[in-house]
Amino acid sequence: MKKYIQVVRFVRKLRGGSQPILVEGINGILYVLKFRNNLQGPNVLFNEAAGIQLYQTCGLPVPNWEPLILTNSFLERNRACWMEGPEGSVRPESGLCIGIRFVQKAQRNLFEILPETRYKRIECRSRFWLAWIVDICCGHTDNRQAVFLENPDGSLDAVFTDSGSLFGGPNGSEWPSPWASGYLDPRIYSDWVQSELEIYLQNLRALNSDRLLSRTSLIPSEWQTPSALARHRKALGLLSSPNTVESIVHDLLKTTGNRSRGDWCAVREIWRSGAAYAFSSRGMP
Repeated sequence: MKKYIQVVRFVRKLRGGSQPILVEGINGILYVLKFRNNLQGPNVLFNEAAGIQLYQTCGLPVPNWEPLILTNSFLERNRACWMEGPEGSVRPESGLCIGIRFVQKAQRNLFEILPETRYKRIECRSRFWLAWIVDICCGHTDNRQAVFLENPDGSLDAVFTDSGSLFGGPNGSEWPSPWASGYLDPRIYSDWVQSELEIYLQNLRALNSDRLLSRTSLIPSEWQTPSALARHRKALGLLSSPNTVESIVHDLLKTTGNRSRGDWCAVREIWRSGAAYAFSSRGMP
């Protein structure tokens, strides 16, 4: 336990179904903390850790994660951090929780939502396509989330956040439609650079699923459940299949390419409604 970072300060509650909180570790770093007994499901902590590892391997920008120690004394001193259930406050479990580094940079503005007019200022926007492909193979049950850091020249760097709904969701039992895992506004995909996308697909072709599976040893065993491990293996198998990835890319580009502004508004409404979307005759693997 001594090798893990102890939580020493509660900052505030954050939005989200898992009811995360913002805390400071004994090392002075701010973390988004998710509880082991969060009310979403038992796989959230594993999904976060394994999802971040996968995104990093694919070259997608994500914040790092670390195990954090949450003590009983901290919980008693900070009852404001307790979760809210249908019947009132729920005491978080002490012990090993996941801490995801809070995204912030000195002297740089941070945005959670951007208007469409700023999408062209995002650096390497084709990364959103790669993230979508990865999320589809991972059975991501929620919209892809990202925050945006503004550079001195006005350009924006996207950082992908919240992997708790990967691998079939918090319970590992869902098989969502491909629309479910896209960014909330599909117009972010309206422009793409073929050369960039090809580089990202090369990353997938070079993906070493055995190495990624071995990296699960870095994830605390108490976060690992049979359903999380099974869906993780399934996702890596899909991502390691060139035919599967090429099929997904083909159908995504066919479905979203060359749309007018009116078309994008219609797509967005489908997206928000969560309506099931069937791929072409090849179907989802």
